[in-house]
Amino acid sequence: MEVRKLDISEHRQSRRLWEQVFAEDTRAFLDYYYYFKTRDNVIYVIEEEGAIRSMLQLNPYTMQVGTEQFIGHYIVGVATEEEYRKRGYMGALLRKSMQDMYTCKEPFTFLMPAAEAIYTPYDFRFVYKQKIQKYILGTKRDQSMRSVPEENHGEVVVSDAGIGDGAALADFFNVYFAEQFQIYAVRDENYYRTMLFEQQSENGGIRLLKKEGKLVGAFLYGDEEGLEIREPFYLKENEQEFWDAVRQLCVERNQTETFVYAGIDCDSGVQQFLKEETKKPMVMFRIIHLESLLRLLKTCDREQINCSFAVLDSILPQNSRIWKLQSESGAQNKVLNDGCGKILVRETEDSEGVLSIAALTSLLFGYKSVEEIVEEPDVFLTEHLKGELKKIQPLQQIFLNEIV
Repeated sequence: MEVRKLDISEHRQSRRLWEQVFAEDTRAFLDYYYYFKTRDNVIYVIEEEGAIRSMLQLNPYTMQVGTEQFIGHYIVGVATEEEYRKRGYMGALLRKSMQDMYTCKEPFTFLMPAAEAIYTPYDFRFVYKQKIQKYILGTKRDQSMRSVPEENHGEVVVSDAGIGDGAALADFFNVYFAEQFQIYAVRDENYYRTMLFEQQSENGGIRLLKKEGKLVGAFLYGDEEGLEIREPFYLKENEQEFWDAVRQLCVERNQTETFVYAGIDCDSGVQQFLKEETKKPMVMFRIIHLESLLRLLKTCDREQINCSFAVLDSILPQNSRIWKLQSESGAQNKVLNDGCGKILVRETEDSEGVLSIAALTSLLFGYKSVEEIVEEPDVFLTEHLKGELKKIQPLQQIFLNEIV
């Protein structure tokens, strides 16, 4: 069994396997994906009898983590032809791709799993839940609303985005919403241009809400097997106009309901529209280059940290070392404007405890507390170490709704 990285000129050869395994994807979506996404992504394959039988794709994103940026990869398109399954192909592809990402010192990788159990053996863990709201037409208020044309919602004008709206969308996100998050894919003009084509490939688009020519809200939508709305962003004072736009879109598309996949934690003041609201685990992370990730961490509330711990990582053994975390001392001690302190990272010989790479993932990204990870296998923490780990500011304000 040999894992090979395709040359970019060979990327389209993987489409046959994608169509075979992910038969639910439309031709329009695949035309979009293989035109836009495979221009600069990485595709690993295993070939048998002259054809690609298994693959894994890495799609690059510029990631914002705190005040730092790096190129990180989203794992997608993990697929094996049915008769070639249960031969260890997926594991081989994951290990090879993760080793290559480690060489590039990428702090972490992420994916949206078909099933959690597939990836937990490779130390992926859920870190991000997404709010899902179900909007229902036919409420008493809906019935009493007068029908208004798309272009005239009072003072707010609603329209579909065009290719020239990418810069305005990026500015809207970066000015009003980016500071809410510690981790997200950087949004610029090109990001939203690509996203527009992605939504159009799913029989949708990007809807804009403008007041006096300026954006006050926006959301992505698709309409393949039912209307879905992604990443609703709107100024708080324009929440009513957002829900009006959702209602109007349902009417246009002859839909009686839609699911709203919220990009922000919207405390809706219009609950009469909503029948159900849940939070669903959506994205799993895997720490890749642990040292790079540890260097992104900060302490909370001017806390001083000084601790050491051993890490167990059977897939990326380079991470299996004893790490020391220590606040800068004396004149070098830097406390940032938000009260957080920088952390120095180095290897050491004396350990106060042991953590698996999976448990460390759950802790550092704020999905589990220190008390919760202590209950996991391969975790031992002294009382002092427990207290020190609580001083770390977890990277838990995560915003990753990318589909491919």
